[in-house]
Amino acid sequence: MERSDIQETCDETCRGSEAAEAARLEDKRIDDHTAADLADLFRALGDPTRVKIIYALLQQELCVHDISTVLGMGQSAVSHQLRYLRNLRIVKRRKAGKTVFYSLDDVHIEEIFVQTLQHLKHE
Repeated sequence: MERSDIQETCDETCRGSEAAEAARLEDKRIDDHTAADLADLFRALGDPTRVKIIYALLQQELCVHDISTVLGMGQSAVSHQLRYLRNLRIVKRRKAGKTVFYSLDDVHIEEIFVQTLQHLKHE
């Protein structure tokens, strides 16, 4: 449990880390492009509808109709969310005749999602 009386800033007497250590810390910074891409991924996971879609696809590959049924939403709204998720490479599609099936893009997405669920259930 976090204490509310802990300061969020350095004490006035703090001079920072040793110069050599500070230089090593600068080398560990994430670049702007990667930080923006990571923020986009978490933003996508910040929407309950998209989370429900990802969870459904975690179970199995589904077509838009099936996802619409699972979520109780219209196909147009589901398609809009799937397009957003596909642009971020969270889901991929596979066409079979006139039907388009969606699945998670790769095992990394599954791992991120499962790890996050486990974190939430951990006490």
